[in-house]
Amino acid sequence: MSLKSDLRAQRPMVGTFLKTPSAMICEVLGRSDLDLVCIDAEHSPFDRRDINDCVLALSHVSKPSLVRIPANRPEHILNALDCGATGILVPHVITGEDAEALAGNAHFGSGRGYAGSTRAAGYGARKMAEHKARSAEDTVIVAQIEDAEALKHLDDMFAVDAIDAFFIGRADLSVSLGADGPDDPAVVEAVEMICTKGQAAGVTIGMFTGNLDELPKWRKAGASLFLLGSDHGFMLSGAAALTANVRRHF
Repeated sequence: MSLKSDLRAQRPMVGTFLKTPSAMICEVLGRSDLDLVCIDAEHSPFDRRDINDCVLALSHVSKPSLVRIPANRPEHILNALDCGATGILVPHVITGEDAEALAGNAHFGSGRGYAGSTRAAGYGARKMAEHKARSAEDTVIVAQIEDAEALKHLDDMFAVDAIDAFFIGRADLSVSLGADGPDDPAVVEAVEMICTKGQAAGVTIGMFTGNLDELPKWRKAGASLFLLGSDHGFMLSGAAALTANVRRHF
């Protein structure tokens, strides 16, 4: 099974965000039971070399990698996929046209530029036909829904078959809706609507939540991909747990 087939089959999966440009942290996370790691090049300071090194570390331990790119632009899509990432998580996909453009730029023959010298192509060891076939079969495309305007275009976006999953960004959706936060009733209602329409369309829905007690609710609503926490969160919570435990004995 591949990440793409698991997503399409809506197998429940859990991953986390990588916020630190560190191949070593990737290698450590890659040895965990996480299903995937998402390199956050949208909100953290990753340049192309950082992405390259982190993807290499994850591939070394056979852990699927997504790269959340800074924007839905061809050069960002090309960068992540040429580095050998399993797939991309793309922010601010708002319309069906956005989704179509994203899908085109992620696949050869419909927008993505070709180079046989990349890691993805085996540094020239794979013939063009093999690289194109592998890319078509394995490349994962996840579109992020996080704008109020996108709620008007869900049917059009969900009709783009080349998108493997749709990820709900509740924080930005909260801001876009003018809500007080991710738990605001207006935001929860919007997330419920996305899940309902997603189920009806047969598409894979993913999300982040900071409250793990919500997971049964969202699983029942049809969500199957959960990107939760981050390396920063793990370090902070681990340090807090350690100090609290030790100071009980002072």
